[in-house]
Amino acid sequence: MCPMPSAESTPTRVHESDTVQPTKDDAVAAAGSELIGGPLGRYALTGTSWWTPVRIVALVAIGVFALGLVQKAPCYNGAWFFGASSQYTHACYSDIPHLYQGRGFADGLVPYFDKLPGDMDYLEYPVLTGVFMEVASWLTPDGGSIQHQEKWYWMTNAGMLMACAAVIAVCVARTHARRPWDGLLVALAPAFALTATINWDLLAVALTAAAMLMWSRGRSLAFGVLLGLATAAKLYPVFLLGPLLLLCWRAGKWRDYGNAVGGAVVAWLVVNLPVMLFAFEGWSKFYRFSQERGVDFGSFWLILAQNSDDPLTTDTVNTLATVLMLLCCVGIAALTFTAPRRPRFAQLAFLIVAAFILTNKVYSPQYVLWLVPLAALARPKWRDFLIWQACEVTYFLGIWMYLAYTTSGDAHKGLPTDGYHWAIGVHLVGTLYLCAVVVRDIVMPERDVVRRAGDDDPSGGVLDGAEDRFVLGAAAHPPRHAAHAEGPQVEWGEQNPAMLPDGGPSSGRSL
Repeated sequence: MCPMPSAESTPTRVHESDTVQPTKDDAVAAAGSELIGGPLGRYALTGTSWWTPVRIVALVAIGVFALGLVQKAPCYNGAWFFGASSQYTHACYSDIPHLYQGRGFADGLVPYFDKLPGDMDYLEYPVLTGVFMEVASWLTPDGGSIQHQEKWYWMTNAGMLMACAAVIAVCVARTHARRPWDGLLVALAPAFALTATINWDLLAVALTAAAMLMWSRGRSLAFGVLLGLATAAKLYPVFLLGPLLLLCWRAGKWRDYGNAVGGAVVAWLVVNLPVMLFAFEGWSKFYRFSQERGVDFGSFWLILAQNSDDPLTTDTVNTLATVLMLLCCVGIAALTFTAPRRPRFAQLAFLIVAAFILTNKVYSPQYVLWLVPLAALARPKWRDFLIWQACEVTYFLGIWMYLAYTTSGDAHKGLPTDGYHWAIGVHLVGTLYLCAVVVRDIVMPERDVVRRAGDDDPSGGVLDGAEDRFVLGAAAHPPRHAAHAEGPQVEWGEQNPAMLPDGGPSSGRSL
């Protein structure tokens, strides 16, 4: 029998001897560890070195991010500036250098307030991302050719984004206190390194990861503030409030949910309200552009459009995509209230963001960054994670080869349309596969590797070990016997003080 501490009794700092070692229960992690000497031995001394798991994860994240910068070398050595297709054939494209001049930063124009020449009249990014872009332009050295300035603008942004990558890896490593090594899933994710400097998404991802860490520590107001800032940088983080509502409903944690929503609204308004009041047209460009944008790269809608003689209009696609997303939300709600045990927050957070990605009318390759930290928390199993990552790397190569094909004229260098459709299909199947595994873990919690280690919901904060207040269907009448499975079977919601190491009160026990 092993204890499952409640949120109130979990120590702030977990001793390293209690840390879950992936090389002991994950065959892929054990095999991969042979590169550095093999799995941790039974007599290994832990907690005696400066090299703590979190510090190692942070340094690995920075190192792998640097390798991603090296992969972009052909572009900042000329491919961004000379020859339309070479940046695609080298798979090193980035929006950052092209938008330095294209969005007025080279000319000192103020985002949202100054109108831009050309087709895009205002900056089409949320306010906090615009601030990030503007700060990077202030740090970019003046002088030299415009190509020289664009290169330095990308390098400046890359340095700032590297800091975001380190924050993400550290937050994931610290969210599940007993599982810091899960941060290596983020640090070593190949798609993470390849797409990190395509755009500015890492800012929102870092703020979202920090918000998840705050919620896991029971700091609901801090969670809300960080999530509001993340939503001010990118739209997708706001979706996390949906599954959190369902979980707090099932557990009756309304006060904490109210703190989270209040903090998010106030933080979002603090960033957005000044621009809304004094430059509303520029501020609203992001939302208008998102609504008016047609079917674009990476979505199954593009496959339908390119194989149809009468493609759907943008308004129709917007409506259908919204309906599909709402159906996914209904499905997640049903899963939340009928699951035999309350789903973990990270599991539902992953599912809701994945649903948005799968149903959206566009999938840019850097959108995978949204899912990487959530996937590491939702399903910290190397085999499944690497299968999904392989699919995402396939899509990363596929979109650039397709753009090389469409920009190389009669030479047709790259991947034709049918091949690109297969690449989209691989991305969709990979994401659906990971969603299916997460859903299986929710329906069959004995298959969840986090819970098999004896935890309930280490990212759940006040939800961890809490009693249910509202359930539906089979969850309202659980079976009197546990399913046979390897690992501890945890029953939460019952008092058993003797099972805690300190003898204190607990809201759960494991059999």
